[in-house]
Amino acid sequence: MAGIGLFRIFDPKVRRHLISDEGEVVIDEVRHHWVVFAVPMLEVALATVLLAVTLWQTPGAAAVALLAIVLILLGHAFWRFLSEHRDRFVVTNMRVMRIRGVFSQTVATTPIARILDITLQKPITGRFLGYGHFVFESAAQDQGFREIRFVSRPDDRDLTIQRVIQRTGLRASASVDVVQSDDDDDTDDDGTGPIGMDTAQEVTTTIPRQAPAASASTRVASSSSKSIFNSEQANWTDQDRDD
Repeated sequence: MAGIGLFRIFDPKVRRHLISDEGEVVIDEVRHHWVVFAVPMLEVALATVLLAVTLWQTPGAAAVALLAIVLILLGHAFWRFLSEHRDRFVVTNMRVMRIRGVFSQTVATTPIARILDITLQKPITGRFLGYGHFVFESAAQDQGFREIRFVSRPDDRDLTIQRVIQRTGLRASASVDVVQSDDDDDTDDDGTGPIGMDTAQEVTTTIPRQAPAASASTRVASSSSKSIFNSEQANWTDQDRDD
C-alpha cells in the first residue's frame, strides 16, 4: 500500500492538462507495458542478494563496498521505475499528448488532424507478452511522437485511435481535399496550353456572332465545308467547298 501511495504522489496527473471548458475528455491513457520494469526488478533482486551477503559479512571495506553497490542499484531501479511510470501517452477527443519526466516535466501535444499515418510494430516477444510499438508519421515528429514503445494491448489502442480519427471526420474531409486537388491539377495543366488555362472550357467556348440579316444569306467558313443560311426555309445547309 505504501508503494501504491508513493506512485500516486509521482503520478503525472494528466487531467490537469485538459481543456475542460472546451469539453476535452480523456479517451485513453496509455502506460508502458510491465516489461519495461523487468530491468529495475532485476536490479532490486540483485541488490537484495548483495544486502543479504553484506549482513553476513564482518564489517570492513568489502562490506562497505557491497553496501554502496546495493544503494546504487536501488537508486537506479527507483529512478527507472519513476521514469517509466511518469511516461504517459494520452489520447483525447481533440488531440494526443505525451507527458514524461521525473523532476522536470515535458508535455508535448499535437491535434488529431496532424496525425497522418500510424504503424503498429509487434515483435515476437511482444506478440507473446502483449505489447507493441507505435510509429507515428506526423508533423510532430520532433516533439516526441515519432515512436511510442512498449504499449500494452496495442491492438485495442490502435482501434481506439482510429475511432477517434474517424469520429472527428478528418479523414473524410482529407479525402475530399485530395479529390479536389487532383481535379485542380488536371484542369490547371494538361500539356496543351499554359498553366492555369482550362482547356475544356476553351474548347467549348464559342465566339458570339451577329444575327443573320433576313434579306441576305450569311456564309460561315470552315476548314472543310461551308454553311449557308436559307432565309426562306429558315435552316442551315452544308455545301462542299467545291460547289
